[in-house]
Parts: sequence; structure tokens; C-alpha cells
Amino acid sequence: MHILDWTILLGTLGFIVGYGVWKTRSTTTSEGYLRGGSDARWWGVGLSVMATQASAVTFLSTPGQGFLDGMGFVQFYFGLPLAMVVINLVFIPLYYKWKVFTAYEFIGKRFDGRARLLTAGLFLVQRSMAAGITIYAPSIILSKVLGWPLAWTCLFIGVLVIIYTTSGGARAVGVTQKQQMAVIFAGMVMAFGLVVYYLGDVMDFGESMDLAGSLGKLQVVDLSFDPSNKYTLWSGLIGGFFLQLSYFGTDQSQVQRYLGGKNVKQAKMGLWMNAVLKIPMQFFILLTGVLVFMFYLVNPTPVHWNAANVVALEETTAAARMHELETRHDANNERIRSNTVAWVDARRAADPEAMNKAHADLEQALAQDKVLRQETTTLLKDELPDREANDKDYIFISFIMDHLPIGVIGLLLAMIFSAGMSSTSAELSALATTSVVDVLPKQSTDTRQVRASKWATVVFGILALCFAAVFSLFENLIQAVNILGSLFYGTILGIFLVAFFIKHVQGTAVFIAALIAQAAIFILHFSDVEVAFLWYNLIAPAITIVLAVLLQAVLPPGKPPVPIPR
Repeated sequence: MHILDWTILLGTLGFIVGYGVWKTRSTTTSEGYLRGGSDARWWGVGLSVMATQASAVTFLSTPGQGFLDGMGFVQFYFGLPLAMVVINLVFIPLYYKWKVFTAYEFIGKRFDGRARLLTAGLFLVQRSMAAGITIYAPSIILSKVLGWPLAWTCLFIGVLVIIYTTSGGARAVGVTQKQQMAVIFAGMVMAFGLVVYYLGDVMDFGESMDLAGSLGKLQVVDLSFDPSNKYTLWSGLIGGFFLQLSYFGTDQSQVQRYLGGKNVKQAKMGLWMNAVLKIPMQFFILLTGVLVFMFYLVNPTPVHWNAANVVALEETTAAARMHELETRHDANNERIRSNTVAWVDARRAADPEAMNKAHADLEQALAQDKVLRQETTTLLKDELPDREANDKDYIFISFIMDHLPIGVIGLLLAMIFSAGMSSTSAELSALATTSVVDVLPKQSTDTRQVRASKWATVVFGILALCFAAVFSLFENLIQAVNILGSLFYGTILGIFLVAFFIKHVQGTAVFIAALIAQAAIFILHFSDVEVAFLWYNLIAPAITIVLAVLLQAVLPPGKPPVPIPR
């Protein structure tokens, strides 16, 4: 990288971390360290909520998702506005009335200590692993840029985030996320504008959208009702609704963000802001990935996006085979380019026959591209089985490093690192708060509670590093995060729905029902049954609610449930 890129990258990150430490240096109370001070305005809450969700995974994997599969992934978020309505009407008012530090503290007051510990435990396990992914994702970037071993890069990123988060807790997280979101928005707009500009040498924006649509990249809505299909309108509206309801309503990394609001009104307005902006933001990122796909129709691509794997293959006995694949791929690249240009020329000449021929030839060349990439992946698995053959999450970073101008590279890397820092710091702060408030014995003084939270932040940071060290790439990272959430969120949500809406059910019934529901989801996921993971977020709460009601009918009555204030 150029010295200017390093200056922009390190200067941006240094300013954000330094500002956060300086601004929160006097945070010594549990109210400030664990809740963020409860003084944030609605726009601060909204930015913090969005920054927590928009991890580095978002900016590594989502453009790759758009590149490969088009816009269909945006359906995953269709249930989000509906979830925001329920959270604003039910969850937030109750959290503020009960004056809780964590969502699971509410469960303990509503049911008992066992239900509270189970819910908090599920969150701690799931979010610790997710924090590993959010450390692993930006580490891919830095290891590619610097040529460092990935494990050491994870350690570098993780230690930086641990130091920064430990300094000011939830207040430091909230303070820095405003600057991080400013960098993220600037980077997104810059990347989108540049790829449109580069495409202008061959086709304008309208022509690129027409061709992308004809290649199936712009299909936003899939009306099929296939439970094995991950992204359809129905899985997004139903499964996505329950996943978003659980994530924003019961995941402490998000609950902590709006519990830091000045009052109920400010917290609600912050979530309305998220409801309005989240889908357009994801649409914009996916569309950037589609445009990168269009860019590579007229520019050479590597046969494998992870350049380190290609170099490693060229040093094995399969070097000749690898060279042959690259030669065939280069020739096919030229066919893709020539057919794309022919399609554009025919469109401008209003020659439908020539357009159809060029389009058919282009589709054949793209099919051949997939064959060559699969052959390369197979060769890599055979020759270097210890290396990760999945290269989908390297697409966007390869575009950044290989084609963007000096200075912009530094800004976009700062964007991705800012996203990684914002989400990881929020996760570590939430994990620490949950462990201290819901799991560990109550501390005798406020000072001891803050000290225990700082040590818990360090412990969970180390645990996240351990998970990051063993993570390999899934189908892609954005799916890995969502699959991991879907495995646990449904059960947690079921417990909360019983707590909110079924007043006569007591702690023992919901505890047993939740254990059974969680076991059922694990069995379903690891069996051969073809069910898309989004549906776990409907299945688990359904099992929890039905079983809790049935068990309460047969179990001996215990103490009356705590009435919920309205």
C-alpha cells in the first residue's frame, strides 16, 4: 500500500480509538460503564444500533453475495421493520419500566434464576463465537495487505479491540460508533461512485443494470415457498422477522445500545431510524457487489480470488496444471469481455438479434468461468487440503486493492476496520455486562462491579480470539453469522415471548421447554433434513411457547408469577 493509504487508515483508526479513550476516561460508575450513561439522543441510538449490526463481515461478504447471487439476499431483512414495531411497542417500554441493565435481568425478575441463567448462557455462547467471526473478518484484510499469518493478524486486531473496549465500556462503544458510522457511509458512497465511474468506459449505469437484470442479478423477490431455499420473500418476512425480533429485542449487544437512550422516546426513535435505513443500506451494499460483477465482465479476473492460495499452488507439483487453468481462464476472460461489449454495442444499435446472440454467448462464457473456478477449487483441495478453498469473501477486497486509487484504498480499509471495531467492541461490552450482571455473584460496590466488568471484557476478548483462531470460511462469512444466530436466537426469543404474553406460565415450565427447543434445533441443523436456517427462528420459539403452556398445565403450581407492569 502507498504511504498515503497507511496514513489515512492508521490516522482514522487512531483518532477513533484515541477519542473514545479520552472521551470516556472518567467513566467509573456501573451506570456509565454497563449502560453507557443513559443520555444518548435518538440519532446516537440509531447510529449505535446500526454500527453494532454492520460488522466488517457486512462489507466483506455482502458485496461478494451480490457479486455471486445478486440482490436476493436483501429479502433476509424484510422482516426487520415489522420486528422494530413489536420491539418499540412491547420490549422497550418494559425494559425501561423494570430499570434493567440487561435483557436477561428482566427474565430473572419475570421467572426465576434458572431461566435467567439459561437465557444469558445461550447468549454468551452464541455471541462469543460471533465475536470470533467479527475479529476473523477484518483479519483477512490485514493479512492480505501485510502478508502476515492470519492467526497473528487475528491476535493483533483482537488485542487492539480489547484495550479499546476495556477502557470505557458501553460508553466508549457508543461514543466511538458515531465516528465509525461516518467513515462507513463515506466509504460506501466512494466505492459505489468509483465502480460506476470505471464502468462508464464501456457502458453507462442504465446499460449495466439492464445487462445485470438479464443475467439474473437484480431479482430482489423470490415468491417460491421452498423451505430449503435460504432467501425468499416468505423466509425473509417470517423467519427474518423472528430472527430480527430476537436479535434486536433480546441480544444484549443491541439491547445495551438502546438502554443507553435518554428515555423511552429517544430509544424508540433510534430503532425507527434503523427500521427506515437498514434495508436501503443493505440494498446499496448488494448493488455495489452487482456493479463489481459488471466491472469484472469487462476487466480480467483471477481464476481464484485468494491470491495466496494461487501462489501456494504454483509451488507444488500441480504448478503446470495451475498454469493451464490460468491460461484457459485468461482466454475465457477475453470471451466474456468481447461478448459484453458486443451486447452493449447491439443494444445501442437497437439490434435485438445481435443482442440475443451476444447474451447467449456471454452466458456460455460465464458458465465456463464457473467450471474453471470449480476445477481450481478441486485442485486446491487435493494438493493443499489444509488451506481454505472458499474464496468468496476475497472478491470485494481484491477489487479494492487491485483497482481503486491511492487514498481511497486507505479510506475503504478504514471503513471495514471501523465496522469490525464497532461490532466487536459492542459484543465484548455486552458479554462482559451479561456475565457480571446475570451470571457472577453480585459485587459489593459499584467500583468492584466496574472492575469485574473490565476483567470480563478481557476474558471474553481472549475467548473470541480462540474462536477466531479455529474459524474457517463458511459458504461466506455473512451467512456464517446468520446461521450462528439462528441456532440460538429462536430459543431465546421463545423465552421472552412467553415472559411478555403468557402471564400464567412459570419458570420451571419455560426452562424445560427452552432446553427441549434448543436440542430440537441442534438435531434439525445437524441432520440431513433440508430446512433453511431462517426457519429455525420460527421453529424454536414455537416449540418453546407450546411446550411451556403444556408443561405448565401438568406441573405442580409454584409461586405466582411476577406481574408485568404496563
